[in-house]
Amino acid sequence: MTPQPVFGIVGWKNSGKTGLTVRLTEEFTRRGLRVSTIKHAHHAFDIDKPGADSFRHREAGAHEVAIVSGTRFAVMHELRGDPEPTLDDILARLEPADLVLIEGYKREAVPKIEARRLQARDRAPLWPDDPHVAAIAADHPVTDAERPVFDLDDTVAIADFITGLLGLTRT
Repeated sequence: MTPQPVFGIVGWKNSGKTGLTVRLTEEFTRRGLRVSTIKHAHHAFDIDKPGADSFRHREAGAHEVAIVSGTRFAVMHELRGDPEPTLDDILARLEPADLVLIEGYKREAVPKIEARRLQARDRAPLWPDDPHVAAIAADHPVTDAERPVFDLDDTVAIADFITGLLGLTRT
């Protein structure tokens, strides 16, 4: 694992992971931290559009395609049958940050918060089988957890908890 602080947001589909990740990113950025994020997807995805030059480069067989402008850049890497990279592989590709928030990656051995919503596809708790779940954030009362429990929308309290757990300081 890289030396930069890493914290995960996990939960079942529709549990509120993305909303929490976005709010935490905004909060930590507001606090002056440089934040990077990693989103794990369980399905095929594409950030490119058919017909775009970069899409055509990939379709032609390019292993990696970089798109660069004066505003941002992106590198798309085609696996072409190779195994999915590990979290450590992806972390090693990121520039140093004060905090890396990871959405998904339920099985990684990193400290994480379990997001729960009544609308989630599955409501089975993750924490009993994962000692790395440090807290739970839910939109409903949770009484069976042996972990701190936060309101899913209490971003400041959750950010304070993560700050204390990881020993984060402003840059």
